[in-house]
Amino acid sequence: MKKMLPIAAVLLLGGCCCMVDKCPVKNGQTFSPVEGNYGIALPFDNYKAGHMILGRDEAGNPTALVLTRWGSPVVAKDVKFECNRFSFRMADSKWYYTGQVIGDTISGLMTRYDAKTGNFTEISKQFVGWRNPPVEEGVSTADAKLGEKIDLLAGGLDGWEAMEPERPFCWSVKDGVLSNRIEKGKTCANLISKRADFYDFKLEYDVRVPPKSNSGVYLRGRYEIQTIDSYGKPLDKHNMAAYYGRVTPSVAAEKPAGEWQHVEVTLYRRHLTIVLNGVTIIKDAPVVGVTGGAIDAREFVPGPMYIQGDHSDADYKNMFLFPVVK
Repeated sequence: MKKMLPIAAVLLLGGCCCMVDKCPVKNGQTFSPVEGNYGIALPFDNYKAGHMILGRDEAGNPTALVLTRWGSPVVAKDVKFECNRFSFRMADSKWYYTGQVIGDTISGLMTRYDAKTGNFTEISKQFVGWRNPPVEEGVSTADAKLGEKIDLLAGGLDGWEAMEPERPFCWSVKDGVLSNRIEKGKTCANLISKRADFYDFKLEYDVRVPPKSNSGVYLRGRYEIQTIDSYGKPLDKHNMAAYYGRVTPSVAAEKPAGEWQHVEVTLYRRHLTIVLNGVTIIKDAPVVGVTGGAIDAREFVPGPMYIQGDHSDADYKNMFLFPVVK
């Protein structure tokens, strides 16, 4: 016999402040006000950024696309909406989510469960979230007015520091090249800029990766532009220079591992255009949420740049940022 959901979760999900037949009606169909795009602050010691898009499919069934700390957004299972309440389970983890939306704020619970037995354990985590405004339509990154160039590597490592000071520091700069060299068996620190006032901008850099390498550059510390050896592979949202886990490049423009590659990224009014080796691979894509490993889920404040250093080796040079000027 399956254990019942802990009483706190039952109250959160079932104790609706309004009856279902009093929920808003849209085009003749009752719908839940939980639908929307949400940033999430997850209850962990580090890497707390999460994100969820709650909506409905063409048949009107509730859906949830959820990002939890790392990796890519995942389509949740057993999604239920009841007025201002929601619940779902994550197929790739052992968490069951319940929550409620009051105005533009989410409060919820993450409950451990056993996927094999369906048994629930005690409530272990609380989380909070907030509704993000819709992404503006019709934005062209070509309209961005750029200011003077900032050389992010002009001072070598002077403008950077370890995100995780407790980890080995595997970064160095020589002849203008920023390199990460991971010693076998070690998990090295990610690199984060000391400046944290970047918002909208164009970023250019050259990158070189060895075979099977995996790194990344995080815009504002929240949106990863993938760095990986994906030469010759089918198009995928995890390939070189992709908006990681969110948008698949329209064309493959990678070079083989070991060659320098040039990346240009324009982030403007929640849209991204990415040019790889002179080829536009993503054009004016809406920025719908943070990516795994983000510093936080606060998408409307400035932030730093950070470069992933805990996965594998990579080299960067000619890293220039042009801020958008008002």
